[in-house]
Amino acid sequence: MHGPTPLLPTIVLVHGAFTDASSWAGVIRLLHAAGLTVRAPANPLRGLAQDAAYIRSVVCHLDVPVVLVGHGYGGAVITQAAADADNIVALCYVAAFGLDAGECVADITNRFAPMPVTDATVTVALPGRFPAEPDSELNIRKERFPQVYAADLPPRVTDVLSVAQRPIAWSALTGRSGPPAWASKPSWYAIATADRMLNPTAQRFMAQRMAATEHLLDGSHAVVLSQPGAVASMIREAAEQGTGRGDGDRLRRTL
Repeated sequence: MHGPTPLLPTIVLVHGAFTDASSWAGVIRLLHAAGLTVRAPANPLRGLAQDAAYIRSVVCHLDVPVVLVGHGYGGAVITQAAADADNIVALCYVAAFGLDAGECVADITNRFAPMPVTDATVTVALPGRFPAEPDSELNIRKERFPQVYAADLPPRVTDVLSVAQRPIAWSALTGRSGPPAWASKPSWYAIATADRMLNPTAQRFMAQRMAATEHLLDGSHAVVLSQPGAVASMIREAAEQGTGRGDGDRLRRTL
């Protein structure tokens, strides 16, 4: 006699820097078509500790299994947010930072060959929470945005993305990560081989360090927009294997 079928997990999508939750729109449509429940909260982009705490609060209020997905800087956020969340069954990284304990985003970007984004950002002063703690935030120069962030998307799309981008606080890039959730949870990693934001070699390094199931995608950093089908396919794989469901064929047939 068979036991009850495990619940389908809820998919929580965490965006990265210079974008917002709408970047997941194509992925969300495909996951919905597969019968999956999706949440795409706004990542504050103000600091690693507070961003992770916010995403952790979203996850902990979901009384169901969760697959937590991060894109770009969102990977650093989910790495910390999932560390003490018991309902996380899998982690998915999409051209994302999978930090180790004591590491920050800047450590990874400085360890590997510089990418075009290095000289394409603008830094603007940002008042800190306290006078003695000034901060700054980064944007990508509008004219450089298509080249460095989304070279595989048409101009009509990148023109909009470049003016709608959300800046990230510099302190978010220097905040140190705690113990990584990927050390104890099954992980998947989509490596964007044409990424000009996060070095693909760095992506491969992080994927192998976390012993993730790797998916190679020939796309830019904006691969969640340019290849939503491939990204959704990886997330479905994580959802099926993370919960041990036997109806993976049904999920695949719906997409």
